Amino acid sequence: MLRFVRFAAVAVALFTGFGASAQTQPFTPEQKAALQQIVRDVLISNPEILVEAMHALEAKQQAEAGKAAKAAIAANRKAIFEDGVSFVAGNPKGDVTIVEFFDYRCGYCKQVQPSLLTLLKEDSKVRLVLKELPVLGPDSVIASRAAVAALEQDKGGKYLGFHNAMMAFRGQINEAEVMRIAGESGLDLKKLKTDMASPKVEQVLRANLALADTLGIQGTPGFVVGEEMVPGAVSLDALRQLVRQARS
Repeated sequence: MLRFVRFAAVAVALFTGFGASAQTQPFTPEQKAALQQIVRDVLISNPEILVEAMHALEAKQQAEAGKAAKAAIAANRKAIFEDGVSFVAGNPKGDVTIVEFFDYRCGYCKQVQPSLLTLLKEDSKVRLVLKELPVLGPDSVIASRAAVAALEQDKGGKYLGFHNAMMAFRGQINEAEVMRIAGESGLDLKKLKTDMASPKVEQVLRANLALADTLGIQGTPGFVVGEEMVPGAVSLDALRQLVRQARS
């Protein structure tokens, strides 16, 4: 059905474009009707034209989106790579930085987590910046508030244990589970709850949401690697390739 809708959209664009062009030409109504019939006959006889047009349109849109993403990354480098708040895993002085926007309730984020951990183990020059992006409802917001608040304890040292435990958890995330995991991760729950309600935590999450919107990140996970914005769960091999590309 989706492919049919795209075909239809391309066809409409063709006819609409023809109509707009015809308005600048001295064609009679009869000539317009004849030309439209020719176009219709060609499309019916050669429907693969619609496929080719759709692919060309998608390629053009992807190229434009990639160009816009690179411009957005260049204009927001400090907020993306060096905001002074987000937790940095791996090598803080690494030569390649991966920035991940994630949601603790996102199955795809959990799917890609083992690949990220493997990459950090095998490549000691990778720097990973973790940015909470709670987009999947109120429970996501609670989990992200807890994560940001965890940065206030032990100079942020207990954050990664909590983060990894949350990513490994496969049940339904809610406030009770968040607090349970936080306690098992060694966090002071009384302090955590106080910090979760602080203006600083609210500011961090709002900044992450605004930055994701600026970069055109529409879901989680979303990655920025070097100059590239990469949406969705990516494989370990794809991450390796992105790192190699960033180094080159």
